Amino acid sequence: MTTLKFRNNDEMPILGLGTFRSEPNEVYNAVLSAIKIGYRHIDCAAAYGNEKEVGNAIAEAIKQGLVTRNDLWVTSKLWNASHGKENVIPALKQTLEDLQLEYLDLYLIHWPVALKKGTEMPEKASDFIPLSEVPLTNTWKGMEAALEQGLAKHIGVSNCNENQLKEILATAVHQPEMNQVEMHPFLQQEALQSFCVKNDMLLTAYAPLGSLVDENSTLRLLENDTIKNIAKARRMSPAQVALAYTIQRGIAVIPKSINEARLLQNLETLNHTLTGEDMALLKDLDKAHRFIDGKFWEVENGPYTADSIWNA
Repeated sequence: MTTLKFRNNDEMPILGLGTFRSEPNEVYNAVLSAIKIGYRHIDCAAAYGNEKEVGNAIAEAIKQGLVTRNDLWVTSKLWNASHGKENVIPALKQTLEDLQLEYLDLYLIHWPVALKKGTEMPEKASDFIPLSEVPLTNTWKGMEAALEQGLAKHIGVSNCNENQLKEILATAVHQPEMNQVEMHPFLQQEALQSFCVKNDMLLTAYAPLGSLVDENSTLRLLENDTIKNIAKARRMSPAQVALAYTIQRGIAVIPKSINEARLLQNLETLNHTLTGEDMALLKDLDKAHRFIDGKFWEVENGPYTADSIWNA
């Protein structure tokens, strides 16, 4: 398994299993199947509503002797309703209880968006807390406490832009080691990658195969002719081409699937290598297109806009 190396030389498998939008009754089988066929990196989040089932699957895999806890890399994320340094540890302890783990390998701030306690998804402006009232730097102090208490071995962020990262870096005692963002051939984010590399921060790509969240979008990553032509020439699937492109940029990928054949196909991406010519052709596909556009954070008179999240 190819890995990404953290500052202390801990290694994270570069390909993991995403669990977003996996129903509780489906995610147990998906996680257990993934571990059986060789996955060692599981990406979770409290907001996905399925961490108890993920935890049951991990516990079963350990019970069956398929893996030990040390063999696995488990990531989770702090939900928006638990921003503020005093809320981080309680939220993390709930996640650990649900996952039946004593520590996380990586804990991330899920979004640079703060919600009032108990809010799952906001419906009105009063459900939000502006970042001027609960800055990311304040929440980061709670993340640092989680690291110092050994509840998380590494800490980072998700969906953060360069300016938000600079804000955290300016006061951090322990700097973020990961930024998890949407990345694929249609959204390559080269400037953000360059900034992260310069600041010794790793990247994980979510939605590395695109997404059907916007069902009206005419863009279908895996139906792109360039991707399909490379797949045919290299005896790969279009999904493997998309994943290999991001992996060869030194970025981790966490494709989500509950289908065992597709889980195996995604994992087998690691057996393929794209040529320099392939990489150049795929680089030309960048459209700066977000499938997860962030507009679900926009409500009338609310403090957040998609543009402010990505670009402020």
